[in-house]
Amino acid sequence: MSLAEKSCIPCRGGVPPLTRVEIQPLLSQLQGWEVKDDKHLLKTIKVKDFLESLKLANKIGAIAEEQGHHPDLLVRWGELKIDLWTHKIDGLTESDFILAAKIDKASQ
Repeated sequence: MSLAEKSCIPCRGGVPPLTRVEIQPLLSQLQGWEVKDDKHLLKTIKVKDFLESLKLANKIGAIAEEQGHHPDLLVRWGELKIDLWTHKIDGLTESDFILAAKIDKASQ
């Protein structure tokens, strides 16, 4: 099953964040994401103007609500910046990569 076909699992805390070794195979399944400090998944999507950025942010917002997992979104003219991590553990879980894959699919 691909990451985009899975569902996010709510994190209640008390679990360790993914290690760099665990992150790499998941990251390889995504398009254009980078990992910062082994804690955050980041992506910038270029769009034609502010309205396209806002539309994409709303589309991602709907997916985030459905999955119960919410990224930080920065809507700007010509781009949308996405910062994704599991707040409860201040790091990355598989759910972060699942949501990132769903975002990739929605933004194609």
